Amino acid sequence: MRTPVILLASGCFNPLTNMHLRMFEIARDHLHRMGQYDVIGGVISPVHDAYGKKELISATHRLNMIKLALQDNDWVKLSDWEAKQESWTRTRQILQHHQNVINAYLKSENNINVNEADLNWMPDNIHKQCGTNRGVVVKLLCGADLLESFGTPGLWADEDIEAIVGEHGLVVITRLNVNLPEFIYNSDILTKYLANIMIVTEFIRNEISSTKIRRALRRSESVKYLIPDKVIDYINKYSLYGSQNTKIF
Repeated sequence: MRTPVILLASGCFNPLTNMHLRMFEIARDHLHRMGQYDVIGGVISPVHDAYGKKELISATHRLNMIKLALQDNDWVKLSDWEAKQESWTRTRQILQHHQNVINAYLKSENNINVNEADLNWMPDNIHKQCGTNRGVVVKLLCGADLLESFGTPGLWADEDIEAIVGEHGLVVITRLNVNLPEFIYNSDILTKYLANIMIVTEFIRNEISSTKIRRALRRSESVKYLIPDKVIDYINKYSLYGSQNTKIF
């Protein structure tokens, strides 16, 4: 029996790009091909304003843009839980929160005491999709840069890495010529949980990044086909990222 999986991506999404959305598609295809997993949903969880990264605009705008981008998406949803906390939340806590909510929801026959905000990010008909199997796993979907950041001294606590990889698992979207197996081999913690790390190579190269998008917007260059049209309209409406004169067509 396949294990039901929900893919969760946490990040700035400043702004959300087509590549962010593409990651979910690539990961789902790969997990389905493996034959062990059934991806029943995807979750985008933008960081809190207190994350403090340079050029990070307010969570209100980032949430609104993600909502617009996902209007026609039938399986990836927005969770605003992380963005609405009192302060920045560690990745381990984000995964655990969503996992705990799913577990509690599936165990509740009448869905008593379920927060309406949590229902917004949960997969549609989750009880039906899981059948009698209640072992849904929330896995962290990320790029190779996040996995490599585990090796940065002082950035991650060992117990957090162990919980993220050991209890949940990683689905890492990487590029050609990136040697992640060697990086994993050089880490005792990652090697210990090697079976929980799925490396997915993106063979159709796409170098879209939020940093490059912001640079283009500052320079009044077109970003059409790089981010959803509805997001472009929103950015121009509120003159975000210095976009007053951005070309759309």
